[in-house]
Amino acid sequence: MSSPNSHDIKVLNGLAEGLIDSADGYAEAAAETSDPRYRDLFLRRSEERRRVGADLQAAVRGMGGHPEDEGSILAKAQRAFMDIKHALMRDEASVVGSVESGEAHLQARFDRALSDEALSATTRETIRRAHAAVRAGHEEMHVLRRSLEGQHDADNPLYPQ
Repeated sequence: MSSPNSHDIKVLNGLAEGLIDSADGYAEAAAETSDPRYRDLFLRRSEERRRVGADLQAAVRGMGGHPEDEGSILAKAQRAFMDIKHALMRDEASVVGSVESGEAHLQARFDRALSDEALSATTRETIRRAHAAVRAGHEEMHVLRRSLEGQHDADNPLYPQ
């Protein structure tokens, strides 16, 4: 890949891979939860991640590149770990915590991409739009995890009331 767009394509493909991982992680979390509210939330986020990933894939195609269409092996291993952890702990906070961790990693990837001065202005703007959705997802999972932890603490008989 020696085109003038090769760096932009590489960065966009890396982010698309991360979004595929995120979408798969949300779908896995939806399958793991017993609460229909969380299932709906996770499924909506999964669909959103796929749409944002499709936007990045379209940008790659527009530059003459071949878009990434699979997630990473590392993320698949992390989701397998999440399955085992959730089976052992059997609580929603562990699932949400795993999702939040993945979202923090994805947000960091987007932050690094936005600070890449070698990117074209068009690619940077494409990434900036996608980053808004990633940031919102991470914040939502953070708030949900904190809420679940607070609920768990309040249910503890040693919690001061």
